[in-house]
Amino acid sequence: MNEISDRMKLATDAGAPMQRQREQDLTGKIVIITGASRGVGKQAALDFAKRGANVVLAARTVEANSALPGTIGETLRQIESLGGQAIAVATDLADEADLKALVNAAVTRFGGVDILINNAAATTGDIWGKSFLDLTREEWLYQFAVNVHAPFTLTQLVVPIMEKRGGGRIINLSTGSGEVFRQPEELPKLGAVGKFSLAVPGYYASKRALDRFGNCMAPEFHAKNIAIIGMHPGLVATELVAIRVKNAGLDDSVAVPMAVPARMLVYFAACENPMEYTGRLFWAEREMDAMGIALG
Repeated sequence: MNEISDRMKLATDAGAPMQRQREQDLTGKIVIITGASRGVGKQAALDFAKRGANVVLAARTVEANSALPGTIGETLRQIESLGGQAIAVATDLADEADLKALVNAAVTRFGGVDILINNAAATTGDIWGKSFLDLTREEWLYQFAVNVHAPFTLTQLVVPIMEKRGGGRIINLSTGSGEVFRQPEELPKLGAVGKFSLAVPGYYASKRALDRFGNCMAPEFHAKNIAIIGMHPGLVATELVAIRVKNAGLDDSVAVPMAVPARMLVYFAACENPMEYTGRLFWAEREMDAMGIALG
């Protein structure tokens, strides 16, 4: 087995397998998804729309450009071609005013918020793979602004709305972290997967903070019938990863399809008893396999 498969086997052996729950109807549910112009966010948006949810698409990319594929307008058009309901809201996650406008747009158009998917992360530019000593304070702070502070603000904005609607779900996209292994002690942090560098201190530190945010807020939110769940998508074959693989000649054989984490986002949003999962962090590929969840 490759290194990731070995670690997944250790993780599964260390804890009891997940028990699959029945999934509820998502028709009419209102879902905000950040980072919905491409990658897991776009795939999840399409999957939620297919299940009848009203989707609020948030991302910075409004106009097509040569550097990165995908825009929120393109995601919107694809949803509408499926007969789904959605709106696209241009959102800079580092801008508090944009975050407030995003939630207001969801309320104005659809009447509330039931599910918040904090998917977007700061993964572009030369921050990725930049050595610690070369990382500027501005770059470090930007990682936290997008990866932690934006989910914090969006969560503060949607919790009162969800509570008035009888409850809700917040799902935070994380990254490799100790909790997913279900072991008393964490496995050593990998520096790379093959030739794929994982030396991104600002990204991993900020995502770890997001994990802990979910851990500590779960009890308070439980009283409001709101579940907050963390999900590690794994190394995913997104458009951005494909570009890096092509440019650097890296091996992408360990990358999982975008459909895998997107399917698990839908599962956690639709499962009958989300409180079984609240405050915890899960690994999409492993849980999907353990529960026998099929794509589609």
